[in-house]
Amino acid sequence: MRITLVALILSPIVMWSSVSHADDDQTGLRMEMVEQVIVNIERTQHDTRVSTLDPGIVAAMREIPRHEFVPEEFRPFAYFDIPLPVGYEQNTSQPYLIALMTQLAGVDKEARVFETGTGSGYHAAILSRLAARVFSVEVVKPLADAAARRLEKMGYANIEVRHADGFYGWKERGPFDAMIIKEAVPQIPATLINQLKPGGRLIAPVGLPGRGQMLTVIEKRDDGTIKSTPLIPVKFSPLQGGERI
Repeated sequence: MRITLVALILSPIVMWSSVSHADDDQTGLRMEMVEQVIVNIERTQHDTRVSTLDPGIVAAMREIPRHEFVPEEFRPFAYFDIPLPVGYEQNTSQPYLIALMTQLAGVDKEARVFETGTGSGYHAAILSRLAARVFSVEVVKPLADAAARRLEKMGYANIEVRHADGFYGWKERGPFDAMIIKEAVPQIPATLINQLKPGGRLIAPVGLPGRGQMLTVIEKRDDGTIKSTPLIPVKFSPLQGGERI
């Protein structure tokens, strides 16, 4: 999960309550965060074409304790609608973006979902409440190992985490109904397109690293042809990995 900053919209109410109630029950703060995400989705609907969130996404975000997925020193800020560091120069994504990308991917209860950038495992946990199976790849081994342990301990039994280069997908577990790529790519790798089922969707920030990208929806039609729809400008760090020749 390697995002620099995207579409940050915070209301004064959420900012104040997140700080002043940092020691209170986290549930109330989580509810406020989700309400802020809903507001941000509504505010950006003209550009994203997403006006409302699936109730399953809202329920998952209300249930899953984001503060358990960030380091102790950042827990007072866990319910701001912002990305947060998780170590090794990586971040857990902004909740607004997690909700938006998940909505755009069209995840349902029968879906097999692939994601790159496991990070701390928060987005995988969200997806696990919506999909049949989640396959998450992380290139930073300590993050992959820690996320796998955390998710197992918290009872997310339908998630499989792998330490690997997300550029290559996860062929042995594909094809996938939905794929969420959380790092910048100049174009969608054929390795990923080939693992997307006909009728499936792939969501990715497409563009040159360092110059910003467009959050893009890739749809594979039943005949195998591809439709690409860029939506909003975003800025992610590049998809990491080894040699790709």
